[in-house]
Amino acid sequence: MKLAVLYSRVRAEEKLLFDALDARGVAYDKIDDREVIFDLHNPAPWREYGVVLERCINHSRALNALKILNDWGVPTVNTAFVADICGSKLLTSTALVRDGVPTTRIKVAFTPESALQAIEELGYPVILKPAVGSWGRLLSKVNDREAAEAILEHKETLGSYHHSIFYIQEYIRKPGRDIRAFVIGDETVGAIYRDSSHWITNTARGGKASGCPVTPELNRICVAAVKAVGGGIVGVDLLEDPDRGLLINEVNYTIEFRNSITTTGVDIPQRILDYVLAVARGEIKVI
Repeated sequence: MKLAVLYSRVRAEEKLLFDALDARGVAYDKIDDREVIFDLHNPAPWREYGVVLERCINHSRALNALKILNDWGVPTVNTAFVADICGSKLLTSTALVRDGVPTTRIKVAFTPESALQAIEELGYPVILKPAVGSWGRLLSKVNDREAAEAILEHKETLGSYHHSIFYIQEYIRKPGRDIRAFVIGDETVGAIYRDSSHWITNTARGGKASGCPVTPELNRICVAAVKAVGGGIVGVDLLEDPDRGLLINEVNYTIEFRNSITTTGVDIPQRILDYVLAVARGEIKVI
């Protein structure tokens, strides 16, 4: 049984995964997505792998590589289906609402005029997000109509695909933190609080991590979210609403975990490999 790891850079996470594979004596190839070439008429070299673990940074590269591999019948973690859903906040939200998973209120509009109406229907403040994006970038907290008009005008002027869809989220008055949970298959293996005085609590933006207990309720809602987006290995971001309790904010399909191993007390790389190897052995079907 041979594996492949498709990656963009050897970050701390990839090094930890390579070390874990070496410790287990698993045969694997490292494949840099900056050098890879897919011959669409020759899938044979890729069919030698029991599974391909995707660790790309660029969403477009990840999504297209996974689509090619899955169409060839090559098992991947995660799948193109999961990457497509989780790579779009809009698609994630529609999947969560479809399956009745508790989440924030979202409105979607296609023009600045309809977006302004949607914002005022939700009530200030609201959060404007690009439908595709990560690490807390290009988020805006909109406190009043004047700010809304200015931001919507900027987005229209930018004119790119990312800014042509207006994804509008209600503002949750969370207790100075959010929760990142790590879900592998049908289990929430660990979770952290991300505390910040700023309304954006991503650790990439300075949020401080601390341990969060995995309660039955937290596990239930996280596993339901993962099933809604197609399963696999994901990071689930949750908000604590004072009235409604836990709400899913986002679901991420290529998880970063370097700072969460000590915090959670969970050997996340080993747990990832347990799942990946089960896929390679055919014990878990992903496509």
